[in-house]
Order: sequence, then C-alpha cells, then structure tokens
Amino acid sequence: MGELKAGVIPVTPFQQNCTILFDATDKVGVVVDPGGEVARIRKAIDKNGISVAAIWLTHGHIDHAGGAMELKEALGVDILGPHEADGPMLANLEDQARMFGLAEPVRNVTPDRFLADGETVSFGDHVFEVLHCPGHAPGHVVFFHRAARFAHVGDVLFHGSIGRTDLPGGDHEALIRSIKDKLLPLGDDVGFLCGHGPGGRFGEERRSNPFLV
Repeated sequence: MGELKAGVIPVTPFQQNCTILFDATDKVGVVVDPGGEVARIRKAIDKNGISVAAIWLTHGHIDHAGGAMELKEALGVDILGPHEADGPMLANLEDQARMFGLAEPVRNVTPDRFLADGETVSFGDHVFEVLHCPGHAPGHVVFFHRAARFAHVGDVLFHGSIGRTDLPGGDHEALIRSIKDKLLPLGDDVGFLCGHGPGGRFGEERRSNPFLV
C-alpha cells in the first residue's frame, strides 16, 4: 500500500474543499464532495494523473454535492454516500440552487449507494470506516482511515469551530454528540480535513475548540 495523499480544490462561491484522496504510488483515488466547478476538478485530476474509482459524498448540501452528477457522468464512476437520511436533500438540489441564485447549473443527485454507520469504503488498499455523524445534516457521514490516522470530516468539525446547525435538518445537540462520541474518541493524533478552511488534529480541537471545551 502506497502513502495516502490528499489534494484540496476550493470550489464555488462557498469555497468548499473538494478533496481528491489518492494513493501516492498507483495514483488511484476518489473525489470527495465535488460541489461544483467540475471542469476545474477534472483538470486537477488529469494534471496529477489520478485514476478516479468513485465519488464519495459526506452530506447533501449543495456546496458539497452540486457537481456530483456531472462528474459521475464525465468519469463513469459511482457516487457513494451519504447516509440515506440526506436523500430528500439530494433530490432537491435544483431547488437549493434557485434559492441561492447560483449561476452554474446544478442537478439533483441520485447516489448509486447510500452508506450506513459502521461499514467501510475503499480504493486500492486504502480502507475507510464510515461514521454516521448527524447534526450539521441528518445524513452526514465521516470517512476515517484508521491505519493513516486520518479523517475527512466534511462539515461536522472545523479548525476552531463546528458545522452550522441553523440550516434545515440541523441539530446542535446531535452535532456535539457526533463530535464527542464518534470523532474525539478516535484519538488526539488523528489529522483531519474538513469541508471549508484548514484542517487540524482532533487533540487540538478537544483542547482549544471553544464549542467543545
């Protein structure tokens, strides 16, 4: 197994971190949360010679899933995730786009497979555990690579902050439970990437994040 690598492409006016996770040796990987600007995402994939095995979605908000169907058709791969609780949200992305007045075309998303808490997804030899972490969105999932001590947490946790809970389906108490019961017990040494802004380590957030201390 080669080293796990990650490349981040901030996309759309929301500056959402579309992430390409890949193996440094064989360059096989996945695209996590292609929220839009699919041409930019494809350019990064081609420039780095990545062979994309699938698209993974952490949750159903438009800034994370808005480009998923276009990228799926361009690459001929499956969309995995999020949890089925976000199915109604994904089925109404076009309405979300109209609400936000977005200029870029957005299509509703039909995942090839929803994900459940406790199962695993993988590319090559890299195996990620799926953690259902509601609060920011009812069907939000986190992808945890235990061997690499790495997690992609989407919009559950940020460096010095947490995900919004004032959007439809948000639940502040559920979000805090997800972080404290599912993420922090994984270990202080776990590094994470998130849906917006810089990542960090769980230990630093446990000690200094004002929403957690």
